[in-house]
Amino acid sequence: MGMQVTAGAMLECPFGAAPSVLMVLPYNRVMAGLPAATIMDHIPLLNILPFGVCECLGNPMVAAATAAALGVLTPMPCIPMTLAPWIIGSPTVLIGGMPALNNESICMCDWGGVITIEEPGQFTVMVP
Repeated sequence: MGMQVTAGAMLECPFGAAPSVLMVLPYNRVMAGLPAATIMDHIPLLNILPFGVCECLGNPMVAAATAAALGVLTPMPCIPMTLAPWIIGSPTVLIGGMPALNNESICMCDWGGVITIEEPGQFTVMVP
């Protein structure tokens, strides 16, 4: 079973140059320290911020810049195209009527990247 993801979770894209942060608005009014995320928190540039530069040739900007550079891979600024919700989520936990986002979920970028959750934004602390 995965951990609940909250605002501030660290995201990673295999074609991005840097990690990104998940932004979650507190409109569902469920807090797990910070606002809890659902599978619907996938909106580009609102929930999923850029990953620095993109190196995926599926991205039209990267493909055009690479073609202009005579085939030399030319990274361009990342603009995530995450038009579909996160995949899977938690089937038994609903937040605002939507499945809660857990750290095992993935989000597909239309340019070709598979966005994963590296740090869920909260941690289990063992007290001796």
